[in-house]
Amino acid sequence: MILQHWKSLVASDPVDTGLAQSQFTRAASAEEKLMLAVLENAIEQFQEYALAEDPKGKALLHEVEEWLWDKDSDWFFSFESICETLKFSPDYLRQGLLLWKKAKIQNREITPRQQSTLRRRTQTVAAVSRSHGR
Repeated sequence: MILQHWKSLVASDPVDTGLAQSQFTRAASAEEKLMLAVLENAIEQFQEYALAEDPKGKALLHEVEEWLWDKDSDWFFSFESICETLKFSPDYLRQGLLLWKKAKIQNREITPRQQSTLRRRTQTVAAVSRSHGR
């Protein structure tokens, strides 16, 4: 399950060489598996509530964002500590989450009707260009 969330964060990363796959499948100890579950839950919560407009959803997003962006690594199950143990870059994951959220916000701002209009205009421009030999 977490691999699915990881892929949504690094799908556009041209240098990803399967690191996520190997890290997720190599977790052998019970502690590492628990850490993976905690990280998975945080990513799921972030993605589920990233565009929340209701007070409960906003509160849940705020809570998970506080955990994700907290730089304190003293606590065993802090985001920083989990990333360190599992050999992930916390800043890289944060960047992926921010890029994912930005893309979701941009997609939400374009309504299906606007998408349809843009598609038609693009097709029209392409057809006109072809007819004029461009």
